[in-house]
Amino acid sequence: MAEIENAAFERKGKTFSHNKKQLLQIDMTPMVDLGFLLITFFVFTTTMSQPKAADLFMPKEDHTHPQNLPQGVALTVLLDGYDKVYYYHGEFSDALKANEIFETNYSTYEGLGKIIRQKQNDIDASGKFAEGRKGMMLLIKPTSNSNYKNVIDALDETTINDVRKYAIVDVTPEERAFVTRKANSGF
Repeated sequence: MAEIENAAFERKGKTFSHNKKQLLQIDMTPMVDLGFLLITFFVFTTTMSQPKAADLFMPKEDHTHPQNLPQGVALTVLLDGYDKVYYYHGEFSDALKANEIFETNYSTYEGLGKIIRQKQNDIDASGKFAEGRKGMMLLIKPTSNSNYKNVIDALDETTINDVRKYAIVDVTPEERAFVTRKANSGF
């Protein structure tokens, strides 16, 4: 046992040069860059995912056709299911007598969007109205066969084509009978 103690005492007296403490330096620049990239990503995706609501103003009166509306600026669309939209200009009775109730679909380029743009161009070309195309009144009349998607598609077209005046109103019994007759003759 004496030999072990002597060996321990002999080592204590010797000094080693490798016991010096070295400073450890870590470059945190990449970590800071990553932190800022993550913050930027989460801020951007949060602002992109906020829901957007459309403003919908319903008429206060219980009329199926707004009063004092010049016939040259009125476009009425009857939304039916089965991807069909019927439209006419002015009053329903006048359009029915003249056989000027037409059928289209919800397509942006060849359907409802095209009809709205044509009406806006006709209003501008006539020069009769001071407001021009911004004075166009779009009356959206969903039938019992239409669904929520049909109404939203029609409202999307109002936004896309910058229609400033529009209303969702009830279908008259005459219009309902016309749509039913057209739907029954189509099958």
